[in-house]
Amino acid sequence: MNSLSQIRAVTFDAGGTLIRPWPTVGHIYAGIAARHGFGGMSPEALNRRFATAWQRLDDFHYGREEWAALVDRVFDGLTATPPSETFFPALYEEFCEPGSWHIFEDVIPALEALAGQGISLGIVSNWDERLPPLLERLGLRRYFQTLVVSRHVGFTKPSPVIFELAARSLGLPPEFILHIGDSPRTDVAGARAAGFAALLLNRGAADESDDTINSLRGLEVMLESL
Repeated sequence: MNSLSQIRAVTFDAGGTLIRPWPTVGHIYAGIAARHGFGGMSPEALNRRFATAWQRLDDFHYGREEWAALVDRVFDGLTATPPSETFFPALYEEFCEPGSWHIFEDVIPALEALAGQGISLGIVSNWDERLPPLLERLGLRRYFQTLVVSRHVGFTKPSPVIFELAARSLGLPPEFILHIGDSPRTDVAGARAAGFAALLLNRGAADESDDTINSLRGLEVMLESL
């Protein structure tokens, strides 16, 4: 891993790192389905179905049609008509709403502290056109000098290209940038392949290591002390 002593910018993954669906994907799916006449669905069961469908994805590019197909698989056998023909548009729009997302408690203090240190900030995310306006509505967009979204640039993490585009936008060589995310493959391996330093964020971990942190709190102190 690159030395953190030379870090001049930090990029973050978005989903699972800065924000997460609120209360869960299953709750949002069940709520929208109920509004369209498909009530009584278990959020917990929908969460399990979503996790299974997500794990089976191959070469996902975050297009609207791909999301519709994914949602159809989640609800397969639960509705007489697939969501793509009924309530998918409402569900798609629901994930643009700030009330459907939760900002992790350690995020804003960390962003404020890093910005106060003069460290440039960016986002590198596998997402679609809904992310920039969502970040605006959540009050997060103002912290970031660059926002690189896979659907906009045509490359998804772990491709090094999306990280190289972020480095170019920040005007820094890759070795001066630290990327933080919650996926060992798409965030850590992808960033390192592009020459970035990288840390895995695992909020469930009891202890931290050279490669893993369990909170964004104190990140600025860690960088400042090196």
